Amino acid sequence: MLNPEAIHRLRLEGAYIHASEHFFSFAPYMPTPTLSLDIVQDLAKELHGKSAAQVLSLLASRFADAIAFSTSFGWEDQALTHLIFSQDLPIRVFTLDTGRMFSETYSTWQQTLDKYKKPIESFFPNTHRVENLTTTKGIFSFYESVENRQECCAVRKIEPLDRALERMQCWVTGIRGDQSDNRAAMRSVEWDAARNLVKVHPLFDWTLSDVKDFIKNNNIPYNPLHDRGFVSIGCAPCTRAVREGESFRAGRWWWEDASKKECGLHGTNTAHAEHIQTELAEA
Repeated sequence: MLNPEAIHRLRLEGAYIHASEHFFSFAPYMPTPTLSLDIVQDLAKELHGKSAAQVLSLLASRFADAIAFSTSFGWEDQALTHLIFSQDLPIRVFTLDTGRMFSETYSTWQQTLDKYKKPIESFFPNTHRVENLTTTKGIFSFYESVENRQECCAVRKIEPLDRALERMQCWVTGIRGDQSDNRAAMRSVEWDAARNLVKVHPLFDWTLSDVKDFIKNNNIPYNPLHDRGFVSIGCAPCTRAVREGESFRAGRWWWEDASKKECGLHGTNTAHAEHIQTELAEA
Protein backbone atom coordinates (compact mmCIF):
# COMPACT_ATOMS: atom_id res chain seq x y z
CA MET A 1 0.00 0.00 0.00
CA LEU A 2 1.29 3.44 -0.90
CA ASN A 3 2.12 5.76 1.95
CA PRO A 4 0.82 9.37 2.04
CA GLU A 5 4.11 10.73 0.72
CA ALA A 6 3.98 8.46 -2.34
CA ILE A 7 0.37 9.38 -3.04
CA HIS A 8 1.24 13.07 -2.79
CA ARG A 9 4.11 12.59 -5.24
CA LEU A 10 1.82 10.85 -7.75
CA ARG A 11 -0.66 13.70 -7.50
CA LEU A 12 2.10 16.20 -8.20
CA GLU A 13 2.97 14.21 -11.29
CA GLY A 14 -0.60 14.47 -12.54
CA ALA A 15 -2.12 11.19 -11.42
CA TYR A 16 -5.76 10.95 -10.41
CA ILE A 17 -6.07 9.31 -6.98
CA HIS A 18 -9.25 7.75 -5.61
CA ALA A 19 -8.85 6.73 -2.00
CA SER A 20 -11.02 5.50 0.82
CA GLU A 21 -10.42 3.96 4.21
CA HIS A 22 -9.98 0.51 2.70
CA PHE A 23 -8.56 0.88 -0.79
CA PHE A 24 -7.17 3.26 -3.37
CA SER A 25 -6.69 3.37 -7.09
CA PHE A 26 -4.89 5.73 -9.41
CA ALA A 27 -4.63 6.44 -13.08
CA PRO A 28 -2.18 8.61 -14.99
CA TYR A 29 -3.47 11.97 -16.05
CA MET A 30 -4.63 11.87 -19.67
CA PRO A 31 -4.85 15.40 -21.08
CA THR A 32 -7.94 16.30 -23.09
CA PRO A 33 -8.10 18.87 -25.88
CA THR A 34 -8.25 22.42 -24.58
CA LEU A 35 -11.62 24.06 -25.04
CA SER A 36 -11.94 27.67 -26.09
CA LEU A 37 -14.68 30.12 -26.96
CA ASP A 38 -13.88 29.65 -30.65
CA ILE A 39 -14.58 25.91 -30.36
CA VAL A 40 -17.84 26.61 -28.52
CA GLN A 41 -18.92 29.10 -31.19
CA ASP A 42 -18.13 26.61 -33.96
CA LEU A 43 -20.10 23.93 -32.12
CA ALA A 44 -23.11 26.23 -31.74
CA LYS A 45 -23.10 26.82 -35.49
CA GLU A 46 -22.75 23.12 -36.23
CA LEU A 47 -25.65 22.15 -33.94
CA HIS A 48 -27.93 24.96 -35.11
CA GLY A 49 -31.10 23.57 -36.69
CA LYS A 50 -30.42 19.94 -35.80
CA SER A 51 -32.89 17.71 -33.95
CA ALA A 52 -32.30 16.74 -30.33
CA ALA A 53 -31.36 13.21 -31.40
CA GLN A 54 -28.85 14.55 -33.94
CA VAL A 55 -27.39 16.96 -31.37
CA LEU A 56 -26.82 14.17 -28.86
CA SER A 57 -25.27 11.88 -31.45
CA LEU A 58 -22.87 14.58 -32.63
CA LEU A 59 -21.91 15.53 -29.07
CA ALA A 60 -21.27 11.91 -28.13
CA SER A 61 -18.86 11.63 -31.05
CA ARG A 62 -17.19 14.99 -30.48
CA PHE A 63 -16.68 14.64 -26.71
CA ALA A 64 -16.01 10.92 -26.40
CA ASP A 65 -15.37 9.92 -22.75
CA ALA A 66 -15.83 13.54 -21.63
CA ILE A 67 -19.58 14.13 -21.86
CA ALA A 68 -22.26 13.74 -19.21
CA PHE A 69 -26.00 14.33 -18.88
CA SER A 70 -27.56 15.30 -15.55
CA THR A 71 -31.08 14.05 -14.89
CA SER A 72 -33.57 14.85 -12.16
CA PHE A 73 -36.15 12.52 -13.75
CA GLY A 74 -38.50 15.31 -14.83
CA TRP A 75 -40.33 15.34 -18.16
CA GLU A 76 -37.48 16.90 -20.14
CA ASP A 77 -34.80 14.74 -18.57
CA GLN A 78 -36.77 11.56 -19.24
CA ALA A 79 -37.05 12.55 -22.91
CA LEU A 80 -33.29 13.04 -23.16
CA THR A 81 -32.59 9.83 -21.24
CA HIS A 82 -34.72 7.99 -23.79
CA LEU A 83 -32.80 9.51 -26.70
CA ILE A 84 -29.44 8.65 -25.12
CA PHE A 85 -30.29 5.11 -24.07
CA SER A 86 -32.35 4.12 -27.11
CA GLN A 87 -29.52 5.24 -29.43
CA ASP A 88 -26.98 3.53 -27.16
CA LEU A 89 -24.93 6.74 -27.07
CA PRO A 90 -21.72 6.81 -24.98
CA ILE A 91 -22.94 9.63 -22.75
CA ARG A 92 -22.69 9.29 -18.97
CA VAL A 93 -26.07 9.75 -17.28
CA PHE A 94 -26.02 10.81 -13.64
CA THR A 95 -28.32 12.23 -10.99
CA LEU A 96 -27.84 14.20 -7.79
CA ASP A 97 -29.53 12.45 -4.87
CA THR A 98 -29.90 15.23 -2.32
CA GLY A 99 -31.42 12.91 0.28
CA ARG A 100 -34.67 14.89 0.24
CA MET A 101 -36.28 13.71 -2.98
CA PHE A 102 -39.92 12.65 -3.38
CA SER A 103 -40.65 8.93 -3.19
CA GLU A 104 -42.24 9.29 -6.63
CA THR A 105 -38.90 10.46 -7.99
CA TYR A 106 -37.18 7.35 -6.69
CA SER A 107 -39.92 5.22 -8.27
CA THR A 108 -39.38 6.96 -11.62
CA TRP A 109 -35.64 6.35 -11.28
CA GLN A 110 -36.22 2.61 -10.80
CA GLN A 111 -38.73 2.42 -13.66
CA THR A 112 -36.16 4.05 -15.93
CA LEU A 113 -33.53 1.50 -14.93
CA ASP A 114 -36.00 -1.32 -15.52
CA LYS A 115 -36.97 -0.06 -18.97
CA TYR A 116 -33.58 0.73 -20.47
CA LYS A 117 -31.25 -1.60 -18.54
CA LYS A 118 -28.61 1.13 -18.53
CA PRO A 119 -26.73 2.56 -15.54
CA ILE A 120 -27.53 5.93 -14.00
CA GLU A 121 -24.75 7.15 -11.74
CA SER A 122 -25.76 8.69 -8.41
CA PHE A 123 -23.91 11.42 -6.58
CA PHE A 124 -24.67 12.15 -2.94
CA PRO A 125 -23.72 15.23 -0.92
CA ASN A 126 -20.73 15.14 1.38
CA THR A 127 -21.85 13.40 4.59
CA HIS A 128 -19.93 15.64 6.97
CA ARG A 129 -21.20 18.83 5.32
CA VAL A 130 -24.81 17.66 5.58
CA GLU A 131 -24.30 16.60 9.19
CA ASN A 132 -22.76 19.94 10.07
CA LEU A 133 -25.52 21.89 8.31
CA THR A 134 -28.40 20.07 10.00
CA THR A 135 -26.67 19.98 13.38
CA THR A 136 -25.93 23.69 13.47
CA LYS A 137 -28.97 25.07 11.64
CA GLY A 138 -31.66 22.42 11.90
CA ILE A 139 -33.67 20.50 9.33
CA PHE A 140 -35.51 23.40 7.68
CA SER A 141 -32.98 26.25 7.77
CA PHE A 142 -33.65 27.00 4.10
CA TYR A 143 -37.04 28.49 4.96
CA GLU A 144 -35.42 31.16 7.13
CA SER A 145 -33.48 33.14 4.52
CA VAL A 146 -32.28 33.13 0.93
CA GLU A 147 -28.72 32.74 2.20
CA ASN A 148 -29.64 29.61 4.16
CA ARG A 149 -31.44 28.12 1.17
CA GLN A 150 -28.47 28.80 -1.08
CA GLU A 151 -26.21 27.18 1.49
CA CYS A 152 -28.37 24.06 1.51
CA CYS A 153 -28.37 23.94 -2.30
CA ALA A 154 -24.59 24.35 -2.31
CA VAL A 155 -24.15 21.42 0.08
CA ARG A 156 -26.72 19.07 -1.39
CA LYS A 157 -26.49 19.91 -5.10
CA ILE A 158 -23.63 22.10 -6.27
CA GLU A 159 -20.74 20.27 -4.57
CA PRO A 160 -21.94 16.84 -5.83
CA LEU A 161 -22.47 18.31 -9.31
CA ASP A 162 -18.92 19.62 -9.40
CA ARG A 163 -17.67 16.13 -8.56
CA ALA A 164 -19.89 14.57 -11.20
CA LEU A 165 -18.54 16.93 -13.87
CA GLU A 166 -14.85 16.50 -13.03
CA ARG A 167 -12.84 15.84 -16.23
CA MET A 168 -15.92 16.46 -18.40
CA GLN A 169 -15.82 18.78 -21.40
CA CYS A 170 -19.51 18.77 -22.23
CA TRP A 171 -22.52 18.92 -19.92
CA VAL A 172 -25.95 18.12 -21.36
CA THR A 173 -29.08 19.38 -19.57
CA GLY A 174 -32.86 19.31 -20.02
CA ILE A 175 -33.30 23.08 -19.82
CA ARG A 176 -35.96 24.64 -22.05
CA GLY A 177 -36.05 28.32 -22.85
CA ASP A 178 -39.69 28.87 -21.88
CA GLN A 179 -39.33 27.45 -18.38
CA SER A 180 -38.57 30.86 -16.85
CA ASP A 181 -37.39 34.37 -17.68
CA ASN A 182 -33.92 33.43 -16.44
CA ARG A 183 -33.76 30.47 -18.78
CA ALA A 184 -35.18 32.40 -21.71
CA ALA A 185 -32.00 34.51 -21.54
CA MET A 186 -29.85 31.39 -21.92
CA ARG A 187 -28.86 29.83 -25.25
CA SER A 188 -28.92 26.24 -26.49
CA VAL A 189 -25.09 26.15 -26.46
CA GLU A 190 -23.24 27.94 -23.67
CA TRP A 191 -19.85 28.20 -22.07
CA ASP A 192 -19.66 27.37 -18.36
CA ALA A 193 -16.61 29.41 -17.39
CA ALA A 194 -16.63 28.20 -13.77
CA ARG A 195 -16.28 24.55 -14.80
CA ASN A 196 -14.40 25.15 -18.06
CA LEU A 197 -16.80 23.16 -20.21
CA VAL A 198 -19.43 23.58 -22.90
CA LYS A 199 -23.04 23.27 -21.81
CA VAL A 200 -25.71 22.13 -24.27
CA HIS A 201 -29.50 22.15 -23.92
CA PRO A 202 -30.84 19.95 -26.79
CA LEU A 203 -34.49 20.66 -25.90
CA PHE A 204 -34.03 24.41 -25.52
CA ASP A 205 -36.54 25.30 -28.26
CA TRP A 206 -39.09 22.61 -27.34
CA THR A 207 -42.41 23.57 -25.75
CA LEU A 208 -43.89 21.69 -22.82
CA SER A 209 -46.46 20.23 -25.22
CA ASP A 210 -43.62 18.96 -27.43
CA VAL A 211 -42.07 17.21 -24.44
CA LYS A 212 -45.31 15.68 -23.20
CA ASP A 213 -46.19 14.40 -26.69
CA PHE A 214 -42.74 12.86 -27.02
CA ILE A 215 -43.11 11.14 -23.64
CA LYS A 216 -46.52 9.74 -24.61
CA ASN A 217 -45.57 8.65 -28.13
CA ASN A 218 -42.49 6.77 -26.93
CA ASN A 219 -44.07 5.25 -23.81
CA ILE A 220 -41.42 6.81 -21.56
CA PRO A 221 -41.86 6.48 -17.78
CA TYR A 222 -42.37 9.82 -16.05
CA ASN A 223 -42.84 11.16 -12.55
CA PRO A 224 -46.54 10.82 -11.54
CA LEU A 225 -46.23 14.10 -9.63
CA HIS A 226 -46.44 15.82 -13.03
CA ASP A 227 -50.07 14.72 -13.25
CA ARG A 228 -50.74 16.43 -9.91
CA GLY A 229 -49.52 19.89 -10.91
CA PHE A 230 -45.81 19.49 -10.17
CA VAL A 231 -44.22 20.74 -13.40
CA SER A 232 -40.73 21.32 -11.99
CA ILE A 233 -39.72 18.77 -9.36
CA GLY A 234 -36.82 19.14 -6.92
CA CYS A 235 -36.42 18.39 -3.23
CA ALA A 236 -39.69 17.55 -1.44
CA PRO A 237 -39.55 20.37 1.17
CA CYS A 238 -38.84 22.95 -1.53
CA THR A 239 -41.36 21.96 -4.21
CA ARG A 240 -45.11 22.36 -4.46
CA ALA A 241 -47.68 21.99 -7.20
CA VAL A 242 -48.20 24.95 -9.53
CA ARG A 243 -51.56 26.67 -9.50
CA GLU A 244 -53.43 27.68 -12.64
CA GLY A 245 -51.88 30.77 -14.19
CA GLU A 246 -48.58 30.45 -12.30
CA SER A 247 -45.23 30.22 -14.06
CA PHE A 248 -43.37 26.98 -14.69
CA ARG A 249 -40.95 27.57 -11.80
CA ALA A 250 -43.47 28.98 -9.32
CA GLY A 251 -43.55 25.73 -7.38
CA ARG A 252 -39.83 25.87 -6.56
CA TRP A 253 -38.83 27.79 -3.40
CA TRP A 254 -42.29 29.40 -3.47
CA TRP A 255 -41.60 31.46 -0.36
CA GLU A 256 -38.89 33.47 -2.15
CA ASP A 257 -38.85 36.28 -4.71
CA ALA A 258 -40.50 34.91 -7.86
CA SER A 259 -37.92 36.59 -10.11
CA LYS A 260 -35.16 34.15 -9.09
CA LYS A 261 -35.91 30.45 -9.20
CA GLU A 262 -32.51 28.79 -9.55
CA CYS A 263 -30.43 26.82 -7.08
CA GLY A 264 -27.07 27.79 -8.55
CA LEU A 265 -26.50 24.76 -10.77
CA HIS A 266 -27.04 26.81 -13.90
CA GLY A 267 -25.13 30.01 -13.18
CA THR A 268 -23.65 30.19 -16.64
CA ASN A 269 -21.62 33.02 -18.21
CA THR A 270 -24.37 34.67 -20.28
CA ALA A 271 -22.00 37.13 -21.99
CA HIS A 272 -20.41 34.24 -23.86
CA ALA A 273 -23.81 32.79 -24.65
CA GLU A 274 -25.00 36.10 -26.09
CA HIS A 275 -21.86 36.36 -28.21
CA ILE A 276 -22.54 32.91 -29.64
CA GLN A 277 -26.13 33.87 -30.42
CA THR A 278 -24.96 37.00 -32.23
CA GLU A 279 -22.65 34.89 -34.37
CA LEU A 280 -25.56 32.62 -35.31
CA ALA A 281 -27.82 35.55 -36.16
CA GLU A 282 -25.20 36.94 -38.52
CA ALA A 283 -24.46 33.61 -40.16
